[in-house]
Amino acid sequence: MRPARGACYGFWLSGRQTGARPQLYYLRTIVRVLCHLFFVILLFFIGISLPTANLRAQSSALDPGTPGRGEVLISAPFQEADGRLYRLRGGAELRTSEALIRAQEIDYNEETGEATARGGVEYQNLTSGERLRAERVEYNLRDQTGRFYEVWGEATTKVDPRPGVLFSENPFVFQGRWAERVKDRYILHDGFLTNCRLPRPVWTLNGPKFDIIPDRRALVHRSTFRIRKIPLLYVPVFYKPLVEKPRKSGLLTPNAGNTSRRGYMAGLGYYWAISRSYDLMYRTQYFTQRGFAHHVDLRGKPTQRSDFYFVLYGVNDRGIDLGGGNRLKAGGILLTGTAEADLGKGFQAKADVNYLSSFLFRQEFTESFNEAVFSEVHSTAYVTRNWSSYGLNVIYAQGENFHSTRPGDVIRIRKLPAAEFRVRDRQLSTRVLPVWVSLGASFGLLRRNQPLFETRKFVERVDLAPRLMTALRWKDISLIPALTLRGTHYDSSWREGRISGDGVFRGMHEFSLDVALPALARTFDGPDRLGERLKHVIETSVAFRHRGGAGDYSRYIVFDTTELISNTTEADLVVVNRIYAKRKGRVSELVSWQLWQRYFFDPDFGGAVVSGRRNVLLSSIEMTGYAFLDGPRRYSPVVSALRLGGETGLGVSWRSDYDPLRHRIVNSGLIADGRFGRYLISLGHNHVRSDPVLSPPANQFRGLLAVGDPNKRGWSAAFSAIYDFRSDTMQFATTQVTYNTDCCGISFQYRRFGFGTRNENQFRVAFAIANIGSFGTLRRQERLF
Repeated sequence: MRPARGACYGFWLSGRQTGARPQLYYLRTIVRVLCHLFFVILLFFIGISLPTANLRAQSSALDPGTPGRGEVLISAPFQEADGRLYRLRGGAELRTSEALIRAQEIDYNEETGEATARGGVEYQNLTSGERLRAERVEYNLRDQTGRFYEVWGEATTKVDPRPGVLFSENPFVFQGRWAERVKDRYILHDGFLTNCRLPRPVWTLNGPKFDIIPDRRALVHRSTFRIRKIPLLYVPVFYKPLVEKPRKSGLLTPNAGNTSRRGYMAGLGYYWAISRSYDLMYRTQYFTQRGFAHHVDLRGKPTQRSDFYFVLYGVNDRGIDLGGGNRLKAGGILLTGTAEADLGKGFQAKADVNYLSSFLFRQEFTESFNEAVFSEVHSTAYVTRNWSSYGLNVIYAQGENFHSTRPGDVIRIRKLPAAEFRVRDRQLSTRVLPVWVSLGASFGLLRRNQPLFETRKFVERVDLAPRLMTALRWKDISLIPALTLRGTHYDSSWREGRISGDGVFRGMHEFSLDVALPALARTFDGPDRLGERLKHVIETSVAFRHRGGAGDYSRYIVFDTTELISNTTEADLVVVNRIYAKRKGRVSELVSWQLWQRYFFDPDFGGAVVSGRRNVLLSSIEMTGYAFLDGPRRYSPVVSALRLGGETGLGVSWRSDYDPLRHRIVNSGLIADGRFGRYLISLGHNHVRSDPVLSPPANQFRGLLAVGDPNKRGWSAAFSAIYDFRSDTMQFATTQVTYNTDCCGISFQYRRFGFGTRNENQFRVAFAIANIGSFGTLRRQERLF
């Protein structure tokens, strides 16, 4: 223990500074030595009589250091001791290994551990990090309990910034008439909580009692949510986790809204933390004109190496009143989800589940335009194992393609089960030429049904395809020849316009030769705005392919691309132009323009192409995603892919097909995106002009213009639209305006749907609190900001 030393040092300093006579100086020096001797003796006796003493005092001019466990370190310019009661004045400080108290005045009782601080008190918990300020504090340093009067404090929360969630680095601030600390808990009376900057917070949560455990949770009873002191919502119980990944059961914030097609809407939900490994969220919405909608989210992690997430959405639709007592009902369910697991010994399992009861239900109730117009639904589940150069897959797959909103107008193709075995390229020899061999084999029980026909429940298909490949190099020219043999057996086939149980076998052979020609390059000085140096590279490649033995193409039932293989003899030419820019030692690609075309030596593909109808073969879909075979032909369209990029902040991509038989561009897709400071622009145009036999015509424009930043203060605005020139209709439009403060933001959004039978206007609003979430009818996935 070190007693206060201010008196002795004050006496010595006064003697040195007054210019006293030598005799007086020596006298005072003797007194100074006796003073030190007295305190040394006193320290010795206290050390014997009080072996558990836990107080260390120092002058504020010295470094207080870090106290050990159970010790108390005091510091103040003016100190006074009365037995074991210490009075500290003028910027006093008490420090333990757990807490720090600063104030103008502190009275500390060493015997009881009680401390009373007054005047601009600052309290800091050195363990958990929270800070408090108060006018007066009564605190016990031994059991870490106390009371704070006219208190103000802050508690940090661990937040992981996520897209769509307003983020702020502001801590949560609480203020109240008085508060008490009991161990690790703070109980605030007659106060408020906010994460806005004081003294004029935008929002506050006011209540008579707050129960806060820093870094764990905040609990408020009978609270009122206020915006600029205006009460908006009464909350009987409010729970806010302060941990990094919070999970707690409770009611979700209710919401309300309005749409022109469904009427007024009111919603409520509940989140259930079932256990550490499972949780479930249920939300229901009532539409005054349509009925109840239900939304269920189920997540789980049964083991450390497995997890799943499923979403079920359904509507009990009363239907649209068509008059005369008739209603058009569009109710249904949509199930989506993923699951994956590590089964051990190299086996992995994964599933992607998508089930849609009707396409009309999706178009009526989805909130996404892309989802509303996408008519395909796919589900896949598989178990896989890969080792060395081998791979084994056991698969269940089902695909559905809805042709219209009429019930039953859908094509379904199912694989249950299917097994695939793959051998990736394995090198057999390097003596004369390098030789690689690979293998693809599959077995499946398949089914296809659609309005005009359906197969048996299980159609057997066995496919085997070994492949032999080598590589040659002459100067700068690379040649890769390959030979593939394929045998496929089906136990059902087409015969005389109907499905029969007659089996059919197809034995095919394929020879391919890929030739990569040497690239041509030139480097030259470029304009300053593009870079210090520019490099132009031309890459050219040629490929030849012959397939034979497909037999009668019309006998095969189409399940996937395996049945699209036909006889063909063809050659490809691919030319790629690239321009690179070098700026400050960094190289980036400014322009890339790729052109490719295919020549067919067998115009009708061995009789597989039928004139006057849409023909889809493997040779055509390898070239372009747009159908172009409506009869025999020698040339494919010239396919062009142009990309502009680099470090300019602007990206442009133009994909087009020029058909030499029709002498025009038949398909075109243009996308341009740019970000310039606070401005974002995105444009897209899709145009299909081919024969209606091949593809329905299309001419659509998509645009997005945005100003602002979703996480910055101030105003942000965005407008998005999809316009169809053929129908002269704005199929989808969204306008959103958002204003963010340092701690919260408010958004207004207008949405317009105009396609099919849907003609709907929606008005949505959301109030977002930083690091917590948003409240209202505007969901995160629907926001432009």
